[in-house]
Amino acid sequence: MIEIRAVSKRYDGGPPALADLSLTVRAGEALAVVGPSGSGKSTLLNLIAGLDRPSAGSVTVDGVRVDTLSEAASARYRRTRIGMVFQFFNLLDDLTVVDNVVLPARLAGLPRAKARARAAELLGYLGIHRLADAYPGRLSGGERQRVAVARALMNRPALLLADEPTGALDSASGAQVSELLAGLHADGQTILLVTHDAVLAESCASRTIEIVDGAITRDVPAAAR
Repeated sequence: MIEIRAVSKRYDGGPPALADLSLTVRAGEALAVVGPSGSGKSTLLNLIAGLDRPSAGSVTVDGVRVDTLSEAASARYRRTRIGMVFQFFNLLDDLTVVDNVVLPARLAGLPRAKARARAAELLGYLGIHRLADAYPGRLSGGERQRVAVARALMNRPALLLADEPTGALDSASGAQVSELLAGLHADGQTILLVTHDAVLAESCASRTIEIVDGAITRDVPAAAR
């Protein structure tokens, strides 16, 4: 699913954010990426998402050579190949839950009726169908993150990227999101998760890598942790 070969990334001539990093992630894996602040975790996620380009090396996701895409092709890649979940949800407060969820499908050209049917399916699957007509500002943090996950899954992405998905949540809501991600992985979704939360990594990832100073210092499957 992900093939990263000898990737380095430098900003403004400073020390490398990533240093000759190589990584392979198989379809169906749930990979947790951990490490201290400034270690290169977010840079890695941004390269996989096509939001940034490496200074050297190659990034291939689901058969797409991401580092060579044009800006327009990168946007299409993000719409069709990946779903993204963020720490602070990034929901549109003036849209209802269901309208937030259908937005990626509408941008991809899916007819309104089919988009709403897919949204209803996801809201039911994630246990938040009763919130379809609510507005994000009236939801708890855990509920908003579930809506964000539904939106990320709308176009049936090959890869789900999650950037500190429990970072803005209380412990109870964080546990719910952790359970949700574990369930998605059990159902076959490929996930790459960037987190400082060791409990989250332990509970929902099948493999954990640690990045320090732009290099992988530890790569451990779940059974060995």
